Amino acid sequence: MPTQAPPTQAATPQAPPRQESHARSFRGPGWGFLTKLVLMALINAFGVMTAIAAWRVESWIVLGAIVVLVGIADWVYFTRRALPLKYILPGLVFLLVFQVFIFGYTAYIAFTNYGSGHIGSQEQAVEATLIQGERRVEGSPTYPLAVVENPAGLGFAIVDEDGEVQVGSETTPLSAAPDAEIGTSGAPTAVPGWTVIPRATVLSDTALQGQIAALRVPVSDDPNDGSVRTRDGSSGAVYQSTLVWDAEAQTITDTTTGTVYTATDRGSFVSDDGTALPTGWYVNVGFDNFIRLFTDPGLAKALGSVTVWTFAFAILSVVLSFGLGLGLAVVYNDPRVRGRRWLRALFILPYAFPAFMAALLFRGMFNAEFGVINDMFFFGQQINWLGDPWLSRAAVIFVNVWLSYPYWFLVCTGALQSLPGDTLEAAEIDGANKWQRFRTIVLPLLLVSTAPLLIASFAVAFNNFTVIYTFNNGGPAIPGAPYALGSTDILVSAIYDVSGVSGGASDYGLASALSIIAFIVVGVISALSFRQTRKLEEYQ
Repeated sequence: MPTQAPPTQAATPQAPPRQESHARSFRGPGWGFLTKLVLMALINAFGVMTAIAAWRVESWIVLGAIVVLVGIADWVYFTRRALPLKYILPGLVFLLVFQVFIFGYTAYIAFTNYGSGHIGSQEQAVEATLIQGERRVEGSPTYPLAVVENPAGLGFAIVDEDGEVQVGSETTPLSAAPDAEIGTSGAPTAVPGWTVIPRATVLSDTALQGQIAALRVPVSDDPNDGSVRTRDGSSGAVYQSTLVWDAEAQTITDTTTGTVYTATDRGSFVSDDGTALPTGWYVNVGFDNFIRLFTDPGLAKALGSVTVWTFAFAILSVVLSFGLGLGLAVVYNDPRVRGRRWLRALFILPYAFPAFMAALLFRGMFNAEFGVINDMFFFGQQINWLGDPWLSRAAVIFVNVWLSYPYWFLVCTGALQSLPGDTLEAAEIDGANKWQRFRTIVLPLLLVSTAPLLIASFAVAFNNFTVIYTFNNGGPAIPGAPYALGSTDILVSAIYDVSGVSGGASDYGLASALSIIAFIVVGVISALSFRQTRKLEEYQ
């Protein structure tokens, strides 16, 4: 009986997939995007704030750099086509800000006369000079005065001879305040746009009193008309300078003597007899600072001595600390020495000691009168370690070696333990003694791994400001040397002295020029040394 085929089922049309509603399909931005948005908003806000500050001081280079950097950051982090830059950009920005910018700004200062008496602009120099010659105008009335303030700063509100209130600040000359109120004491009590500081606050706030005493409110736009000053915070008078500024002729005239000081291209006001006013302004002086380093007799001689000592200090510190560390590493790498772990821990203790504290302690120990060095090792002799140039140099090298040798002790111990034992055994079988094995195998293999560290240590010692400054402040002084340069000063501490940060006259332009020369010297020596270390690779 024939079998019947099963009936074919008709293909039923499938219903189209149901589309989700718009509300369900749109998930919105994730937390990562929102976090990035907040961070970029903060970066843009900081950029805008910095740009406004640069615009106010007319620093157009900084303004342009900020706009470019913020624009690049926005483009990188809001586009999908710059994925590698999202990771590279932060490092590049830090490199530009903390390396390239600082070096570039230092180079810029090196070509200026920026320093004591040459800090601000010419306008600021004129204002400071006129203030130095201020005298109260003869016959000037005493005005009732109130100290006022607004977001821009402090100001004075006075009642003039006509009974009208005038108000102004250090940057805004006096102008009428028609709606101001006058109290029973005769001084203004309310000034539109300003807040009157109560008399009790003025009397109780010492810092505010200093600001008020230094405040000068110009009478008009012409600085020669004088300014209002106060000594008690309740009354004021007009003071004028005995010096008169002529902007067109670029001269300042002393009305008491008739001497005329003319502005020069070197940022100073100089009279016909060569006398210069103490306040000047900074200008570009070209290569004058660099030329002065080599042509000024007193400065060149002192810096020559400092430079020679800098090289001696850096070389001796590295060689002696490396030699001591290597010697101790060889001794305590011998398995026959008992208690090696404890002894190694004791030898690396100076490495954990703060350098500035060690220098201060050794400064007291080397004291000629009550230092333990003289008492314990020289039978109480008053050896002037800190006052004699050569003894001070020997002492500071000792301190630096004491601080540095534990580092080389650790490095050389690790390097010795990683040397190939079969090579040393082969040399011993061939009849080489310990000294021959050390000189021909151990030391060359050690230098392969430690030579870059030696170069880096030389650069560190070359700029080791901490030990030099805290141990003896670079002393004793070099006789006749400018800027208080001392016998143990190295170039970096000499730069510190020339900059005047520690006190005295400052010459930032000269200090910047000297720092650039020191940077070039270290860079050249490091480059040549790294090239020479390639020859050691043949021992591997």
